[in-house]
Amino acid sequence: MTIAENIARLEKRIQIACDKAGRKRSDITLVAVSKTKPVAMILEAIRAGMTDIGENRVQEAARKKPLVPMPVTWHFIGHLQTNKVKKALDIFSVIQSVDSARLALEIQRRSEQTDKRVKILAEVNTSAEPTKFGTTPEKLTELVKEIIGLDRLELIGLMTIGPGWATRDPEASRPCFQMLARLAEQTRQKFGIPLPNLSMGMSSDFEIGIEQGATIIRVGTAIFGPR
Repeated sequence: MTIAENIARLEKRIQIACDKAGRKRSDITLVAVSKTKPVAMILEAIRAGMTDIGENRVQEAARKKPLVPMPVTWHFIGHLQTNKVKKALDIFSVIQSVDSARLALEIQRRSEQTDKRVKILAEVNTSAEPTKFGTTPEKLTELVKEIIGLDRLELIGLMTIGPGWATRDPEASRPCFQMLARLAEQTRQKFGIPLPNLSMGMSSDFEIGIEQGATIIRVGTAIFGPR
């Protein structure tokens, strides 16, 4: 199947999930995750309607972005090292994976130098897997308190990844996504901030994400095929 056909099939799945959850399709931002995929495939996806592109690695995105002339929104969704922040800010409009005060402070510092303001999401490790990045649920309040004190960072939501075995059992992600939704509500009440976005759900479990309140889903395989 072509990428356009994959996207059409994906859109049907998204609409069914929205109908089931009593939500509007317009409430969901679909980020096409193009990790390891060539620029030609990204261009094909954009021509088929994709407006948001997600990348996991700064260096890979730095090679690709100059070859993509269309005005799309670039999301960084991988683990961001502090020594890559300067380059990341040249490429990405949204950084979905801020998981420490140290990283937030470096984004602030680099943004001050370049007179930028950047949208970010705080990443939470809701599955408690040691191989996953993200702040712990217990430390989220501390992280958010740090972030909202930084004037160059606009905290627009929370992000999480379901457990590794969710590729085989999508329902395994539901408790993680429920936890993120609860944490978001607690954070809104504690700090009096809107925190409008929940980024949760990938190719295998985005329907669960939508059912649990996701406003951003990050889909790679269902668009571009297996890596």
